[in-house]
Amino acid sequence: MPSRRVKKTLTKTQQRKKEHLELCLDTETVSSPSGSGLDAYTFVHNALPDLDIDAIDTGTTFLGKRLKAPLLISSMTGGFGLARKVNRNLATAAQELGLAMGVGSQRVAIEEPSAADSFLVRDVAPDLLLLANLGAVQLNYGYGIDQCRRAVQMIGADGLILHLNVLQEAVQPEGNRNFAGLTDKIAAICRELEVPVVAKEVGSGISAEVAMRLARAGVRAIDVAGKGGTSWYAVEASRAAKAGQPVDVAFANWGIPTDQALAAVRQALPEMALVASGGIRSGLDMAKAIALGADMAALGQPLLAPALESSGNVLKSLRALIYELKVAMLCVGARDLSALRRAPLLRRQA
Repeated sequence: MPSRRVKKTLTKTQQRKKEHLELCLDTETVSSPSGSGLDAYTFVHNALPDLDIDAIDTGTTFLGKRLKAPLLISSMTGGFGLARKVNRNLATAAQELGLAMGVGSQRVAIEEPSAADSFLVRDVAPDLLLLANLGAVQLNYGYGIDQCRRAVQMIGADGLILHLNVLQEAVQPEGNRNFAGLTDKIAAICRELEVPVVAKEVGSGISAEVAMRLARAGVRAIDVAGKGGTSWYAVEASRAAKAGQPVDVAFANWGIPTDQALAAVRQALPEMALVASGGIRSGLDMAKAIALGADMAALGQPLLAPALESSGNVLKSLRALIYELKVAMLCVGARDLSALRRAPLLRRQA
C-alpha cells in the first residue's frame, strides 16, 4: 500500500510569512501611496563623457567584502516551502553577479527549527555577502546574543540585520509592541556578536537622530529603508481586510521618504556605511541614491515574481538594473562609484 505524504500544518508565524509573500506580489495593494522622493532629482547630462561604457567600474566594498555592483537584495521571506525556492533563486543570481543579499526574518526558524531549510543558500552561493535577519524588538521578548548567533550560524552569514518595524508591529494583530530600552540591547549585541550588525527599517525611514544613536550603539551599517516602496502598513491592512477586520488607513502615508532619510543620515554620519532602500525600482534610482550619499542600494519586491519562476529570471532583472546604473554613470561621465558620488544632482522645485 503506497504511503501517504502528510502535509504539515504551518505554525502561526509560518502562515503569516506565507500571507506576506502572497500579498507582496500585488504591487498596487502594498506600495506606498507616495513615492521615494527620488523622482524629484535629475542629473546634469554630460554630452561628452569621454568614457567607454564597458570600462565603467560599478565595483564597491561593503562590510569588508568586494562586490561587483552596489546592490543588496533586500530581506524578503523565509519559513515555508515556497520561500525556499525564492531565497535559492535570489542567492544563485546574486552569487553569479557578485552582489549581496539579506534573508527574511529568521524568527520563524528559531521558533520552528524545521523551517531553517528555507533560509539555506550557501550551497548555491558560497561567495555571497549574506546577511542574517531578526527583528530588533525580539530583544525585548526573550531573544539575546544566543538567538542572534543561531541566526548567523544557521545560514553561514557574514553579518546580521536587526530590523526596526515599529509601525508594522503596532498595527499587526500578532505584533510585539514593546520597544523600550532597545538601544542598549542593540549595543550589547554589537559588542558581543562576532559579525557586523546592520540596522534596517522596513519602509518608514530612519531619521538622523536615530541613526546617530545606532552609530553610538555600534552598528556597522544602516539601511534607511524610507517611505516609497513596499508599505508593511499596507501589507498588514490587507491581511486585516482578508480576515474581515476593520481596516485603518490613518497611517497609510506615514514615514520619511527615502531621499530625505538618506540625505539627512549621510549629513549626520559622513563615514557610516549606508544602504538606500524604499522605492528603488531602476538602475537610475540606484545612481541617484548613490549620488545622494548611499554606499549601496537595495530592493526586494520587484525581484519577488522573477524569483518565484527561476534564477534565470532573477538574473535577467538584476542585469537590467546594473546596466541601467552603468548608463546613468556614462551619461554623467562617472567611470566609477566615487565619481558618481561627485556628479551634479539637481532637485526640481515643488
